[in-house]
Amino acid sequence: MFTTPSLKTMLKASTVAGLAAAVFATGVPLEITRSYAEAVNVQAPSVPSFANVVDAVSPAVVSVRVESRINPASDSTDGFAFDFNGRGFDDLPDDHPLKRFFRQFGEQGPNGPQGGPNRRFGPPDGKGRLRPVAQGSGFFISEDGYVVTNNHVVSDGSAFVAVMTDGTELDAKLIGRDPRTDLAVLKVDGKGRKFTYVNWADDNNVRVGDWVVAVGNPFGLGGTVTAGIISARGRDIGSGPYDDYLQVDAAVNRGNSGGPTFNLSGQVVGINTAIFSPSGGSVGIAFAIPASTAKDVVADLMKDGTVSRGYLGVQIQPVTKDIADSLGLSEANGALVVSAQDGTPGQKAGMKAGDVVTAVNGETVKDARDLSRRIGAMQPGSKVEVSVWRDSKAQSLTVELGTLPIDQKDASNDDNGGPAPQPEAPASEKALADLGLTVGPSDDGKGLTITGIDADSDAADKGIKQGEKITSVNNQQVSNADDVVKVLNQAKKDGRTRALFQIQSQEGSRFVALPINGQG
Repeated sequence: MFTTPSLKTMLKASTVAGLAAAVFATGVPLEITRSYAEAVNVQAPSVPSFANVVDAVSPAVVSVRVESRINPASDSTDGFAFDFNGRGFDDLPDDHPLKRFFRQFGEQGPNGPQGGPNRRFGPPDGKGRLRPVAQGSGFFISEDGYVVTNNHVVSDGSAFVAVMTDGTELDAKLIGRDPRTDLAVLKVDGKGRKFTYVNWADDNNVRVGDWVVAVGNPFGLGGTVTAGIISARGRDIGSGPYDDYLQVDAAVNRGNSGGPTFNLSGQVVGINTAIFSPSGGSVGIAFAIPASTAKDVVADLMKDGTVSRGYLGVQIQPVTKDIADSLGLSEANGALVVSAQDGTPGQKAGMKAGDVVTAVNGETVKDARDLSRRIGAMQPGSKVEVSVWRDSKAQSLTVELGTLPIDQKDASNDDNGGPAPQPEAPASEKALADLGLTVGPSDDGKGLTITGIDADSDAADKGIKQGEKITSVNNQQVSNADDVVKVLNQAKKDGRTRALFQIQSQEGSRFVALPINGQG
C-alpha cells in the first residue's frame, strides 16, 4: 500500500541524500556539528532602579481598612466602599470600566461571594455590627506601631485594621486626627514587636524634578509601587487654609490616600492625599502633603491627640495689584487685614483694618494663605514680630499668639481606650446636607467654612466652592450650623422657597440664592 511521506520524513530524507552525495563526490566524510542559539543578553541602560528602595520601605507600608458600626435594619448591602479621597467608586460614570470592575469585585471578591474569607466583621450586638466603609494606605513612623494616614480615610470609622505586606492583620485605635491638614495617626498593638518604620525627608533638599516612589493600596490591591517625579511645589488646591501640596506625576489612585511618597533614600517626602482626575483614575497629577507639614502635625497628634495652632484673630484677604497701588506698596505681596476681632491677640497688639502684614519674624509673607500657614505652624503663647504696612510706612508689632479655637476634640476614646462609636449627625448638619453643603468653624471665628460640596447640588452649579465661607443667611450673621437652620426654618414659615446666602471668598463677598429643602 502506497502512502505519502510526511514533510518531516521528506526533509530528513533529503538531508541524508545530500550528505551522501557530498561524500560520494569528494570521497571525504563530513564532520557534522550542531549549533545552539544563545540567550538574549541586553546591557541594562544606566537609569536608576527603585528595587532597593522598595525592598527597604515596603515592610513599613500598610493597608488601612476602616469599619463603621451600622444598624442591621438599615444595612441594605455588604459591598465594599473603596476609599478615594473620601469618595467611593459610585462617583464614577455608570459606563466606566472601573465601576463595572469594582461592582463585580464587591459582589464576588477575590475569594467568592460577599461575606467570604476576605471579609472581616465585628460580632453582632445591640449596637449593630461593623462593616468595611473605606480602604486606604498608611505607614509606620515608629518602631512601636504608630501609623500615619489621611484624616479622610478614617473620619467615618469606628474600628480600624492595619494590614501588613505579609498579610498580617493588626487592630488599631485612633490616636488623633487633624481635618485641617487631612492627617491622622493610628496605633497598633504589636505585643512587643518592633516594626520597620520610615523617617521624614528634609524639605530643603526636595526639588522639582526629583525621582519619587509611591507605595500604597490602590483599589484595595495592596503592596503597589509606582514611580515618577516631583512636578511642582506649593500647590493650592482649595481644600483649606493650609494648602501647600507637592504635585507628583506618579500614578496615584483610589486607596493610595494616606500612603507615603519616598525619595531614593527611602525617606518620606509627602503623604498622598488627592488627585486631579476628570475620569476617576490617575492622569498623572497627584498631590501630597509635604513632610515639613506632616512632621509637626504627626508629632502633636502622637503626643496628645490634638494639634495646637497659633492664632492672631484677624480677618485677612489677598493683596491685589490694585490694592497694592492704592496703598503705595511696590509689590502685590502680603495679607490685607479686613478686621481685627475684639480681645484677640492681633487686636491687643494693635493690628487694625487696613494693615498689610508683610513679614513675620523677618520672613516675607507672600499672601494671605502664606500668613495663615506661618501663624498656624507656630506654638500658642509664642511672641512673634509682625511687620505691617500702615499709612504708607512700615511698622513693627509684637504679638503673643493665642490658640486657634476648636469646637470639639478631634479624637475621643471610650473608657477602654478604643475609638468611641460615632454619634448620629445633628439635624442641623443633615439640613445643610440637603443644600449640598458641609460646613465647619472658620479659623477667624466668623461665619462658617465650607468644607465639602455635592457636585450635583444647586450650590455647586452656582459656583460655591470648598474653602469659601458663609457669613450670613437672609442678612443674618451665622456662626454655626444651628444658626443657619433657624434662619431657613423662619424663611419656610414666611412662605419663601429660597434663602439668600452671603458667600465670602478670597476674591470678595457675593450673594447666592439657594432653594430650601430642594424647593423652587
